[in-house]
Amino acid sequence: MNTPSPARTVRVAAAQYDVAPLADWAAYERRISAWVDEAALAGARLLLFPEYFAMELASLFGPEVPLSLPRQLSAMQELLADFLALFARLARTHGACIVAGSYPVRLADGSYRNRCHLFHPDGRRMFQDKLQMTRFETEEWHIGAGDTLKVFDTAFGRIGINICYDSEFPLLAHRQVAAGADLILVPSCTDTRAGYHRVRLGSRARALENQCFVVQSPTVGEAPWSAAVDRNTGAAAVYAPVDYGFPDDGVLVEGELDRAQWVYADLDLGALAEVRRHGQVCNFRDWDAQARIAGVEILAPDDTSG
Repeated sequence: MNTPSPARTVRVAAAQYDVAPLADWAAYERRISAWVDEAALAGARLLLFPEYFAMELASLFGPEVPLSLPRQLSAMQELLADFLALFARLARTHGACIVAGSYPVRLADGSYRNRCHLFHPDGRRMFQDKLQMTRFETEEWHIGAGDTLKVFDTAFGRIGINICYDSEFPLLAHRQVAAGADLILVPSCTDTRAGYHRVRLGSRARALENQCFVVQSPTVGEAPWSAAVDRNTGAAAVYAPVDYGFPDDGVLVEGELDRAQWVYADLDLGALAEVRRHGQVCNFRDWDAQARIAGVEILAPDDTSG
């Protein structure tokens, strides 16, 4: 019996998610359900939420916990099971893949990971841990790095996840694309305009280098009650190869800066194979040509060799 090939087109939805204080868990369920309902009604079958968007849940523990970095990490573990159950139910209800941003998860040894959960339409879940940690995460928040890079099979093909800072390191996405991923998802959380642009530029570069699609989803808005996500800035976007059949700047769609909203794009993943074969350039194919460069030659001003 032959296994059917995955569909090669998908509508993606990237959230510009505004972090907000919550009255109770029921309010969170209503809020998330409304976001997911809106995207599903618009026809999205792959939904991406931002890095650390779940940190608004710390507001449920009173005013002191969100202002303490260690206390909020510990408190958040009490809600992890409910968080996972909520997104599994929403994925099943809407028959969609939902990438639930990221959530700090405590491991058996007491250390924490910045973990991004992927929920399949049948409710199954998988995860990717953040691999490259920022100074804030390691020096102040004491969240450790993951050690495994993954590629996920879905109904429309293989995808990879680069969590925020991960998108600024080219080997990660390249290895995922080499393993068959045509789509890289970048949930992000940045508190400065410079931080947002670093992730944005990294994401656009990954689309260029690998001739793939990259989707970025940021947190937005002010949350002065939180020591972790007090400032949030950015715009959701979908980036493509810079080549035939795609926008000249590689930007398929981009949201309005710092406004809470969904950003949508219809992606034809099959078109990527064509541009890799017959594009103006062949960035992905030519990647390994870098290896022929033996080293760096440093020339003095009076050097006349070559």
